[in-house]
Amino acid sequence: MGIVYQTLEKLYDSLKVLIYPEAIIHSDQGVHYTHTEFQRRVKELGLKQSMPRKGNYWDNAIMESFFAHFKDEVDYLECQTFDSYTD
Repeated sequence: MGIVYQTLEKLYDSLKVLIYPEAIIHSDQGVHYTHTEFQRRVKELGLKQSMPRKGNYWDNAIMESFFAHFKDEVDYLECQTFDSYTD
């Protein structure tokens, strides 16, 4: 659970007050994301949690498609931050 909580803390530290009030955090249904402590921390950050339905890959198809195209277009192994990517 530690790495999941660290990720939430890094998200908060990098965004602080810039988190959009209607922001959604999407995850799978793994034990980390269904854990009550994770759900409590997400709520404290003011985020709404979204999980796909079990066994329904269509729920995540849009994000999978985005990242597939993103990896084709960006040298993501060299890119460390969004700011370091330039056309």
